[in-house]
Amino acid sequence: MTMGNPVPHAELIFDYSVDTDLAAGLEAEFRRIGFATERRTRHAHRGPDEITWLMLAALPLHAFLSSISSEVAGDLYAKAKTLATAGKKGAGSNGRVPLILQDAESGLKVILEADLPPEAISQLIGLELGAHETGPLRYDRAGQRWRPEPDEPDEPEH
Repeated sequence: MTMGNPVPHAELIFDYSVDTDLAAGLEAEFRRIGFATERRTRHAHRGPDEITWLMLAALPLHAFLSSISSEVAGDLYAKAKTLATAGKKGAGSNGRVPLILQDAESGLKVILEADLPPEAISQLIGLELGAHETGPLRYDRAGQRWRPEPDEPDEPEH
């Protein structure tokens, strides 16, 4: 056994509709940037209110974001976006979110939609995760920032 930094672990869960070659390619990208990976396939058992995603990466999110550059994050995001256009047998994504990052410790989720502007990825790299106890986090295009998405719509005040 060697002394030193333990290798971070990423659990990669892909929707059943994702082509296995695409899944293997994304798994290889996580390994390339230093993560030990475990890849699984999720079957179509989900509730109607669940976010429909093509890939969920459960990993130590703070370590992940602090150890990669904006360029590496952009490359990984670009590869994940291919999931949105290339389902099994040309099925496509039907509006599903290509990638969700989930912190393995806190459970905080970051939703990476298929059409994020480049500045969103740059902001994500520098995001102070400790300031966000609720989530999931989505990029607010109007406000040009990452912000928590409320679990339920706000109740009108009387």
